[in-house]
Amino acid sequence: MSEYVAEHVQDGPGVRTPNGVLRGALKDGVASFLGIPYAQAPVGALRFRAPEPAEPWEGTREATAFGATAPKRPYAPPLDALLPDPEVAGDDCLNLNVWTPWPAAGPGDGGRAVMVWIHGGSLIHGSSAVPVYDGTAFARDGVVLVSVNYRLGVEGFGVFPDAPANLGLRDQIAALTWVRENIAAFGGDPDRVTVFGESAGAISIAALLASPLAKGLFRRAVIQSGAPSARSIDVARRTTEAIAARLKVPATAEAFAGVDPERLLAAQTAVTGKGNPVLSGHTFHIAVDGDVLPDHPGDLLADGASADVELLMGTNTDEYRLWFVPGGHTERVGSLAQRFLLRKGRIPPRVAKVYREGRPQEKPGEVLGVLAADKLLRIPQNMLADYRLAGRTAATYLYEFGWPSPVLGLRACHALELGFVFDTLDLPETRALTGPDAPQALATAMHAAWVAFAKTGDPGWRPWDPARPVMTFGPGVPSLVEAPREAERRAWEI
Repeated sequence: MSEYVAEHVQDGPGVRTPNGVLRGALKDGVASFLGIPYAQAPVGALRFRAPEPAEPWEGTREATAFGATAPKRPYAPPLDALLPDPEVAGDDCLNLNVWTPWPAAGPGDGGRAVMVWIHGGSLIHGSSAVPVYDGTAFARDGVVLVSVNYRLGVEGFGVFPDAPANLGLRDQIAALTWVRENIAAFGGDPDRVTVFGESAGAISIAALLASPLAKGLFRRAVIQSGAPSARSIDVARRTTEAIAARLKVPATAEAFAGVDPERLLAAQTAVTGKGNPVLSGHTFHIAVDGDVLPDHPGDLLADGASADVELLMGTNTDEYRLWFVPGGHTERVGSLAQRFLLRKGRIPPRVAKVYREGRPQEKPGEVLGVLAADKLLRIPQNMLADYRLAGRTAATYLYEFGWPSPVLGLRACHALELGFVFDTLDLPETRALTGPDAPQALATAMHAAWVAFAKTGDPGWRPWDPARPVMTFGPGVPSLVEAPREAERRAWEI
């Protein structure tokens, strides 16, 4: 038995970590250890401060229930019915979960590939307790799966003159440091870590790829429906200042630390409630702070940051429909409103003309949504892949998820691929977005590609080259397509 396994733990799988002994749960050859603290609770003197390492405990710590989630509010209707967002009370929100094949591999076995999941949610929602993110299927297939909680909203991404910026990113770096130091105890190989995430989690990963503070903490990365994105300190501060104005307090960490957490959440929700990733509005941003991020992550990556990290990234065909369809924007946006919003979004008329001419049957709101999603996601990903190809970096792979959900006409919308990647189509929380008849064969193929990438660095198709190969997952069987919608992509280059 491995020296790391706590042999004296009874009635469950046990692991001895540097901080103490953990007892998890075992089912069908997969051990789960939930709610493990990787940093101290960010309360009291540690509120609005960089994460401090978790303290040791005595005896055996039960690890059979999810830990506390970061302070947040549920998604507003109608998204609350589509995106489950459970809340677990408590202050110790800087925690993570591990699913691993059992018995765990010992140090002499070399260890298994590790995947670390960073959830999305616009930096204000989400947690590792979302049922769709259950790590059982990854562990079943020989991967040690870790999922992470991090601070959200103003407590994680507020910008203050008297506190470090990017606290949520610093939490993620602290969690990856914990993985580096502890994952061998769970049978994982600390030198074969793949970090992956979706939406705000993917944007976070792009920042981690660019950050000198995260260098060496992972070998591979997966960016799902995200791209390098950050704002200057002055721009990123605006949402914090708007919340301060609503609270009638100074925009300082000292003042915010004195505000009741529920009152702070209420003010944050009032300020950010009308924003969304496509139409903008007040929202939180990763900040170029000169420390976690010395410069914009896109510029750093174009200049060769993480050139040795293998990268898999992609988008969904109809990203925008998650925000546009339930809210009625596809119906309400006419030609005049479309033109106004295109100007507001700084999308050149020549680019819009190409999209309109190529989509004559689509409504103005639909064309607007595709343009906005391409500007935010697909075009930056293609640019990053091109930069990496020119710089002779480690391999880059692109995918597109295109299976159309029948729910509300959402088609292949933002977040739909998650149940396929995690192979959790049978869960009711997944079916809220997919409906009851999502194709298991497609989930099997997509999940297997992620597993293969984590284990070998090759998801099973040709890496990026001048022909622009993109693996498309649905509709139908997965297939490799070269340069999809190339006329639209090229319009952005003119």
